[in-house]
Amino acid sequence: MPTTTREIHLASRPTGWPVPENFRTVITELADPGPGEVLVRNTVLSVDPYMRGRMNDTKSYVPPFALDAPLEGGAVGEVLASGDDRFSPGDTVLHQAGWREHALLPADQVRKVDVSQVPASAYLGVLGMPGLTAYVGLTRIAPVQEGDTVFVSGAAGAVGSVAGQVARELGASKVVGSAGSPEKVRWLTEDLGFDAAFDYHDGPVAAQLKEHGPVDVYFDNVGGEHLEAAIQRMADFGRIAACGAIASYNDTEPTPGPRNMFMVVQKRISLRGFIVTDHGDAAHDFYARAGAWVAEGKVKHRETFTEGLDSTVDAFLGLHRGDNIGKMLVRL
Repeated sequence: MPTTTREIHLASRPTGWPVPENFRTVITELADPGPGEVLVRNTVLSVDPYMRGRMNDTKSYVPPFALDAPLEGGAVGEVLASGDDRFSPGDTVLHQAGWREHALLPADQVRKVDVSQVPASAYLGVLGMPGLTAYVGLTRIAPVQEGDTVFVSGAAGAVGSVAGQVARELGASKVVGSAGSPEKVRWLTEDLGFDAAFDYHDGPVAAQLKEHGPVDVYFDNVGGEHLEAAIQRMADFGRIAACGAIASYNDTEPTPGPRNMFMVVQKRISLRGFIVTDHGDAAHDFYARAGAWVAEGKVKHRETFTEGLDSTVDAFLGLHRGDNIGKMLVRL
């Protein structure tokens, strides 16, 4: 019997900040799963900064979202029906067919997850792509060494909050974070164990970072002023893992680069960008180590939820405004 469901389509490509009119909710029907397929009722959807880039019709490391088609993103849900022996009704699974209430998927695009120790939503955050991104950045791209001072921008977000804690587990002696509100700063220092944190609204980032440097490793989620400030405050032979640049994702004009790039030469800084999907071979090690850290309470996480499919666009826009603490999620 077909399943009637709703999904959010990209109706038009945003210019600058997305607006609700760029999206459309569509009612559709999904057939029963055939051989090798599973039907999933989504329970939690992820919204992530990288999705903004996929809304543009430009060449990038992943294809752009298609117009008049459902958007995609991480989601967890419950298997309702299965045409594959590996999955049974009631299984909790992770997949990439978010922005919709139900998904009919090839079984090879679905992964069963263990919810006996952590909630399913953790696989969209601390034990999912954001957590793996933090781990890869600090073990492969800008490896943390014993005694390092580590600076993380966007430290109260899904990736940054894990990065700061992972840095400590990898041997950093001092972890500093920037965030966008006093509440977020308190969360970093009082709950997550950051040694110091500051609100970037309180003054120039370089001035606030000065007392905490020199910085050995910078994990960059923000770009812009934060990257320029980090370069200024880096130690000789410092390492920068460039993960994202959310400060410029909605700009309509090219963003000026750091004005102090020659310091990269003076200080012999290594600056390397990365995409987590290039490092799938790190996942096994990450799940083993991070799973233990989470279970032991050494790595904590927080989630910000909106409720219902109709809140998904608001959640996505709120993510870019900094409304979230930790991972931004939509609960269906």
